[in-house]
Amino acid sequence: MSEEQHTPSSWIINTTPETFEKDVFERSHEAPVVVDFWAAWCAPCRALAPTLEALATEFDGKFILVKANTEEVPDAAAKFNVQGIPAVYAVIGGEVVDFFTGALPEAQIRGWLDRLFTVNTFFEAKRLEESAPAAAEAKYRALAEQAPNNSEFQIGLARTLFAQDRFEDCQHIISELEKRGFLEPEAEKVKAALDLRSMEGVDLDGLKQDAAADPDNLGLQLQLAEALAGAQHYEEALQACLAIVEKDKKGVGDAARQVMVDIFRVLPGDSDLTTTYRRKLSTALY
Repeated sequence: MSEEQHTPSSWIINTTPETFEKDVFERSHEAPVVVDFWAAWCAPCRALAPTLEALATEFDGKFILVKANTEEVPDAAAKFNVQGIPAVYAVIGGEVVDFFTGALPEAQIRGWLDRLFTVNTFFEAKRLEESAPAAAEAKYRALAEQAPNNSEFQIGLARTLFAQDRFEDCQHIISELEKRGFLEPEAEKVKAALDLRSMEGVDLDGLKQDAAADPDNLGLQLQLAEALAGAQHYEEALQACLAIVEKDKKGVGDAARQVMVDIFRVLPGDSDLTTTYRRKLSTALY
């Protein structure tokens, strides 16, 4: 690397203290950013630079190479906790996702970039889940074919299938994951959504009348709670379940508790309903 810092590709940026935030973190929402921390006096840096530059040019925008001279951007180097140079960091979606140090051979760098592109596809799939679940599904399927044992890819695929009302396909994935003897929290969330969805299609008004006419029939009260949950009337369902648990902790109450847990899982993590009814459930149980 020369001190003049030639940039033979539009995908290579010489950053400055003023532009570092934009060059690295803002651009990382468009494509993976590879930050090369270097210095002119560093022989390994000069050895590594041509390889990184050639790869940035070859991949033609699949990643952006940002060259950061540690003597010019010391605050950025400190922010990344750079201990020695060359130090190369990958940033995707505003997050540091990987790094390596030293002048690695080209073959190892290519392997590192392959893993980086996989992570980027995963981030892209997650971003598309709400706005374009079919497109997200395609990306998750491609990832799952590359790494069939990666549970994150399988869970993401299950989420996109659920979003498209393809419940049987979604259930198949969750059932396969359950065969391991456990489920990750995100998989538990999908399973809970499937369980609640299975409670749909009930004559809710008729069930309300029957339950009101026979308040001591806890089985009937549970049916009502499940129907409310299936209809996404979560607060009413939680109230009904809690009333059952307060009367019967072990029998029907245990099934009601599970309905509450399923609702907690499908609600947003910061939901007031979750906070309130977790506390009430804990009080009722103990």
